[in-house]
Amino acid sequence: MFSGLFSPMHLIVILVIVLIIFGPGKLPELGNSLGKSIKNFKKSMEEPDEKLEAEKETKKIEDGK
Repeated sequence: MFSGLFSPMHLIVILVIVLIIFGPGKLPELGNSLGKSIKNFKKSMEEPDEKLEAEKETKKIEDGK
């Protein structure tokens, strides 16, 4: 089930490497910035859809005149 890239052993090795590089004091800051970047990415992915829907509605209104 866990064979491949994201096996538990691989994740432990990655975590140890991150701890060595950044240190335990920087991990909360790294997690916070990663969370914010993911949130902004999701938000930017939803905005184009909303913009297209608004343009379609204005086009329908203009065609109705």
